[in-house]
Amino acid sequence: MEWWFFAGQRQNALSPKGGGVVVVQRFSGLLYIANAGDSSVILGRLEKTEKEIKAMQLSAEHNANQESVREELHSLHPDDPQIVVLKHKAWRVKIAKISQIQDVSRSIGDAYLKKIEFNREPLWPKFRQPEPFKKPILVAEPSILVQKLHPKDQFLIFASDGLWEHLSNQEAVNIVNMCPRNGIARKLIKAALHEAAKKREMRYSDLKKIDRGVRRHFHDDITVIVLFLDSHLISRSSFSGPILSIRGGIPGDANT
Repeated sequence: MEWWFFAGQRQNALSPKGGGVVVVQRFSGLLYIANAGDSSVILGRLEKTEKEIKAMQLSAEHNANQESVREELHSLHPDDPQIVVLKHKAWRVKIAKISQIQDVSRSIGDAYLKKIEFNREPLWPKFRQPEPFKKPILVAEPSILVQKLHPKDQFLIFASDGLWEHLSNQEAVNIVNMCPRNGIARKLIKAALHEAAKKREMRYSDLKKIDRGVRRHFHDDITVIVLFLDSHLISRSSFSGPILSIRGGIPGDANT
């Protein structure tokens, strides 16, 4: 039995921040996946020809842009028809102060939106809800999926939403499949940052020069883990590559 845990951001009880989490367990040829929020895990599986690789998403999307998530929110908050709002052409979860919006319906952290006892000092006044709420606005309950492992399953990509804003699932697995294992998580982050720079019509080198904090306006934090599933090869003397590649990208970090 093996456990793998991925969290998009650290939290504390009174933090105004939240994050996504993915937990994967491998047992008896099965993967058990639990996730909450906007961090995702993607499986790379070789096709029959073994020349192409297929991306398979193993985590649910708890994003208000998904119709099923909006329906779930409306069912949980029947007295608030504006629990989800359309802002800048994207659906968001509305909370009591209209200036505060979220695009996820589930998360870790964000305790002040889940329990009324956390909606108080020392939480900053600008984050406190002006009126008590009867039901949690956000929840931490995960979605759970069971996936049977296939002999052609090659690797798992765990990543925060900062990666998926700029790379599709298929683009990410193609990069992992075509490149050497060493530093592959870093290579994924670099590819995402190149796309972020392109969207802003700027050079990647100029994006890297932007100060910490300011860069958050150009791209979100990015954390990536790539886990290769062929650990049985470690016992072979001819195998020298890593089975795990981890990289975190913070706005303003010159190493990303």
